[in-house]
Amino acid sequence: MTGSLVGGIHHAGLKVANVAEAMARWQHLLGLHGEIIPDGRGILRCAYEDYALVLREASDTSQLDYVCFEMAAGLSLEEASESLRASGTAFSTIVLPGRGEALSLRDPDGNLVALTPRIPPADRRPAEVRHSTRIPGWHPRKLGHVNYLTRDVARQVQWYTEVLGFQVTDWIGTEGVWLHVNADHHVLAFLQKDLAHVHHLAFELVDWGEMRVALDHLAQNHRHIVWGPGRHGMARNLFSYFRMVEEELFVELFCDLEQLPEDHVVRFFPDDPHSSNTWGILPPRTYFRFDRTAIEAEDEQAYAYGKDVTT
Repeated sequence: MTGSLVGGIHHAGLKVANVAEAMARWQHLLGLHGEIIPDGRGILRCAYEDYALVLREASDTSQLDYVCFEMAAGLSLEEASESLRASGTAFSTIVLPGRGEALSLRDPDGNLVALTPRIPPADRRPAEVRHSTRIPGWHPRKLGHVNYLTRDVARQVQWYTEVLGFQVTDWIGTEGVWLHVNADHHVLAFLQKDLAHVHHLAFELVDWGEMRVALDHLAQNHRHIVWGPGRHGMARNLFSYFRMVEEELFVELFCDLEQLPEDHVVRFFPDDPHSSNTWGILPPRTYFRFDRTAIEAEDEQAYAYGKDVTT
């Protein structure tokens, strides 16, 4: 296809065991705010956007439900549908809170993707200078990207570039790839592993000062950092990762992400520690695992929280 169907990331949907509990947990740990809507789903915002997370109750499992991307400016649902039909991609329609109909489709790994038309803000001034009744405080600026583990990274890249029009930003070796749709270094990434699973949702902070506040807050609430703080050599951003064990994913807090020039060309970074973290420390082995043994191995290092690890 020519051009991208996608203009940016909009929100992620999560299946949770209990909407009220998950709402309270994400609000408290990440400073999000929102409400439960009449159909029982919860919506959560970072700052001033319509929402960044949608939570729905599911009895089977708690995990990522879908990722929703906002379509390119000026692109209609009909035009996007025509493009998907032309590529032979199956899709259906769903209804998103406050946004009406959206398109729903699956990538080759079975990950659910939603596409919603772009809705320009009525007030185009920066959110920080608009009138608001919300008191400023600890919260991320926005949902920035989602990263997946996959058994076939080449297949995923082919689908997202050919069907949805993403562009490859950078590679690390031949098994890690990052993709963009706008000036942000990436809104999506894949890493070749022996399972297909979401790895993390990433939330953007303002700067290192807010990162410090966030990490102190997480420590006070017994959520230890699994990897970080550090700086990625590829993408350049400061990062810290903690596990949201309840939904089987990690959360990355990041700032200072590279902004791409219009003439950006794909770069190929060596698969070495410096590309992953210029400050030198690679993630622990548990960073790519979601089993109980991995989680317990991390918990056993949480002595600073006064946790009894002998039981």
